[in-house]
Amino acid sequence: MIGQWLSERLGQQFIIENRPGGGGNIGIEAVVRAPADGYTLLAVGSSAAINATLYEKLGYNFIRDITPVASTIRVPQVMQVNPSFPSNTVPQFIAYAKSNTGKISMGSGGTGSPAHVIGEYFKMMTGVDLVHVPYRGAGPAIADLLGGQIQVTFTDMPASIQYFKAGKLRALAVSTAMRSEALPDVPTIGEFVSGFEASQWTGVFAPKSVSPEIVRTLNAEINAGLADAKLKARFADIGGAVLVGSPAEFCALVAADTEKWGKVIRFSGAKPE
Repeated sequence: MIGQWLSERLGQQFIIENRPGGGGNIGIEAVVRAPADGYTLLAVGSSAAINATLYEKLGYNFIRDITPVASTIRVPQVMQVNPSFPSNTVPQFIAYAKSNTGKISMGSGGTGSPAHVIGEYFKMMTGVDLVHVPYRGAGPAIADLLGGQIQVTFTDMPASIQYFKAGKLRALAVSTAMRSEALPDVPTIGEFVSGFEASQWTGVFAPKSVSPEIVRTLNAEINAGLADAKLKARFADIGGAVLVGSPAEFCALVAADTEKWGKVIRFSGAKPE
């Protein structure tokens, strides 16, 4: 989608090249080592900020070797349980978890995934003991939550919103600082756990030495694309929101999340699978 915007607005054809593997590190390293001419860009999410601490040895330093260009979307994680679980609110969940230490299983899409790390953040902020159960992706984790094999997950809203609307899962809270327009009656975790804020973001990056002029041009064009009403509505339908800002604001967000998730990774002792 971003590539299409840039192609149309700049009169250049951008080729989308997926580089899976290594938790996204293969794609990141390819852009780090690419020419800094504005024609090779990286679209990546908040997992990049997690990987900075999760992986002990990387072929790059994300903060040092990459240039934030523009943020694009922010998506909340949803703290969700099976409707049979004996808690209807976050305070009830915390109380139940503390009286059933080590008996509640928390599923995620894999060790070091945003869902896992946000769950560990919740544990760190509340003092509850949840047993992490990693899956190969969010889908299997949600399937087992639906079946009652696990008790809670912190999954991104697009993966679960259909189950909330159908009454098959219970959303206890969203992880962002503000409530989501897609689930306005669902509170934030921060309403009960002071200072709690976490979300998944996606953005565009370029190699470190790209010129400031190129960064400013790309940022302006991406922000113009994000202003499209249809795009905003499309994101809102799945619980997301466009994340418009300057390169400096995006740089500050990346740095803050890298520091935050570093503390959580060290707290949890998580290691890549």
